[in-house]
Amino acid sequence: MNTWNTETLERIAAAEELEIAPRRGDGSLREPTTIWVVREGDELYVRSWRGTRGTWWNTARTSNAGHITAGGEEADVTFTVESDPALNDRVDAAYRAKYGHYSGYVKPMIGEQARATTLRLTPQP
Repeated sequence: MNTWNTETLERIAAAEELEIAPRRGDGSLREPTTIWVVREGDELYVRSWRGTRGTWWNTARTSNAGHITAGGEEADVTFTVESDPALNDRVDAAYRAKYGHYSGYVKPMIGEQARATTLRLTPQP
């Protein structure tokens, strides 16, 4: 499995927002969607505020590939659905720690609907 370069990981994790553009079935990129990104250990995670109804999320889940931009960094990535409850608890904590000052928005991001859409971002070679 590929891993993040430490400097790239830190820059993306420190960014307030991330632009995510999943690949469509024909290989083209969707228009980017602005979302939140969190770091847990040496991995990056994102979730859909709209849960499984999120268009970008459904495209990402189907294609498992896309492009991200955040913190002055860009990367082609692979998306992996993460359903482990213990991992999702840690991702919840990361959302609270990073975005807790947006109290009205954090609650939906750590709710069951959003937890069901947790994706790990892995850099492609």
